[in-house]
Amino acid sequence: MFTMTRRALLAAAASLPLMAAAAQAEGLITIIVNDPANPYWFTEGEVAKKTAEELGYTANVAAHRGDTNTESTLVDTAITNKSVALILDPANADGSVGAVQKAVDAGIPVILINAEINQEGLAKAQLVSNNAQGAALGAQAWVEAVGDAGNYVELFGAPSDNNAQTRSNGFETVLTQYPDLVKVGQEVANWDRTQGYQKMQSLLQANPDIIGVISGNDEMALGAIAALKEAGKLDQVKVGGFDGSPDAVAAVKAGEMQYTVLQPVAVFAEEAVRQADNFIKNGTTGADTEKQLFDCILINADNVDQMTEPFTLSQ
Repeated sequence: MFTMTRRALLAAAASLPLMAAAAQAEGLITIIVNDPANPYWFTEGEVAKKTAEELGYTANVAAHRGDTNTESTLVDTAITNKSVALILDPANADGSVGAVQKAVDAGIPVILINAEINQEGLAKAQLVSNNAQGAALGAQAWVEAVGDAGNYVELFGAPSDNNAQTRSNGFETVLTQYPDLVKVGQEVANWDRTQGYQKMQSLLQANPDIIGVISGNDEMALGAIAALKEAGKLDQVKVGGFDGSPDAVAAVKAGEMQYTVLQPVAVFAEEAVRQADNFIKNGTTGADTEKQLFDCILINADNVDQMTEPFTLSQ
């Protein structure tokens, strides 16, 4: 098979209308994200939609907000609307397997982004951040900020998302090398800023002497910062985040957050659609493996000014 630019395709249409029609990108690509109220997932959906439209498809973005029942209903809609591909950020590593299977059974190629499911061979591709690499990168920066001794706490993401445990394990791999750094508390805050604020209040009451907070994502970290400000302790407690969100970038610039770990969501959201397009046209994504990891980048005071676009580091 071959690919053609849009200009070449239009030029060929006059003399080879049937071939051009066969090669032309068309149809609906359905994109399902978690919660666009979070700028990370908003960017994920918008980049995927823009890429699909640039490739000649129509596209829509829907959100399951972490609910597998909603996700299942949205997949039903994608099937009813005869989507030519589904780009899905799964709600649950186990609970989303059925939704993916349903789309596959309907003949819709599924590309997963940001989060994995605990089954291979269903999705045509699973594109995710290299969470273990990013967590280790962040944890080392966090140690450099807080020092190698003292009590600290951790804010943990949604347990239904494998990324939460992968990041926590990545933190631990680094931090256990410093026996005088003692984790005195850990709370699940489900990637949410409000929950991060509330859990940080509880952690502070139980552990007023902490020197640092390491967080599985930026939203929880920003909630922790709000609680620390309220308690008058932000100057005593160092906070690290994960995602590279615009609010986290602003917090790094303001000196309120020590760093964030940039997930290249804009990169893999675009790549997911391009692989879907390649599969529609050629029967293959063009990638060597189903599971594909995209390395994260540390954002701190040294390079934060290069974050001129959301979730994108300018070179």
